[in-house]
Amino acid sequence: MSDKILVTGANGQLGTELQKLLPNAMFADVDVLDITDLEAVRKFVNDNQIDVIVNCAAYTAVDKAEDDVELAQKINEDGPRNLALSGAKIVHISTDYVFSGTNHKPYLPEDEANPVSVYGKTKRAGELAVLDNAKVAVVIRTAWLYSAHGNNFVKTMRRLGAEKESLNVVADQIGSPTYAGDLAQAIVTILPQINEVNKGIYHYTNEGVCSWYDFATEIMNLSGLACKVKPISSSAYPTKATRPFYSVLSKEKIKNVFNIEIPHWKESLVKCLKQF
Repeated sequence: MSDKILVTGANGQLGTELQKLLPNAMFADVDVLDITDLEAVRKFVNDNQIDVIVNCAAYTAVDKAEDDVELAQKINEDGPRNLALSGAKIVHISTDYVFSGTNHKPYLPEDEANPVSVYGKTKRAGELAVLDNAKVAVVIRTAWLYSAHGNNFVKTMRRLGAEKESLNVVADQIGSPTYAGDLAQAIVTILPQINEVNKGIYHYTNEGVCSWYDFATEIMNLSGLACKVKPISSSAYPTKATRPFYSVLSKEKIKNVFNIEIPHWKESLVKCLKQF
C-alpha cells in the first residue's frame, strides 16, 4: 500500500502493536501531535502528505472521566473531529461502551447507541464527528482490549495472582476479550480496502464470549498461578462509572466486508502470554 499512513495515540496498546506491522507509517503520540488542536492537525497532515490516519488516541480512564468531562470530550470528540477535518481517510477506534449493555444478543453496528457513562458518551460523540466530517471513514468498535504493553486486565491479574492467594472478580459482566495484536492485524488488512462505499461502523473483538471471572480464571490457569478466583456480582464491586453488563459485539459485518478471519479469545490469550 503506497498511502502515507499516520497512527495517532502511537504509544498505547494498539499503537504499539501497529508499530510492529506498519514499519513505513508515521507514529505520533501527544508529544508529537496534539489532536485537540485543529490547526496543528491540519499542518501536520499537510506537511507530511498524510493519506490515511489510524486514530488510536483516546481518553480511556472510565471512572476518572465522570469528573474529568472536559478533557474526555476534548480527546474523544474534538480530537477525532479534527482528524476527520484534515481531509485524510480515517480509521477510528471506538468502544463497546457506546451501548447501555442491556441487550441479551450481540450488538450489531447498526443498533442504537445508548451510552451510560461519560466515557461512552464522549466516544459516541467522536464516532459521529468522524462520520460527519470525513469522506472516507471506518469506525471500529472494540472491547476488553489487552496486550503485553500498557495497563490492562491481563497484566493486572498476573500481578495480583502472583501476590495473592485469592481474588474476587466480577462474574455478571459479559463480553469478548480482544488481543491488541489481532486488532492491529485486522486494521492492516482493512487499510488498503477502505473507500467511500464501505464507510461506516464495524465491530471487532476476538471470537467467543465470557465474563471477567472466566477471563481471570483462564489467565491464572495459563500463567501457572495458584491464585483462586472467586466470582462476585457487580453490586459487590461498585465503580464510579456504570459498565455495560452485556457488551458482546457482532462481527459479521467486518468479516464479510473486509474478508477477515477472527481467532477465539482463548487462542489469542495464549499467543499474548508467550510475550511475557
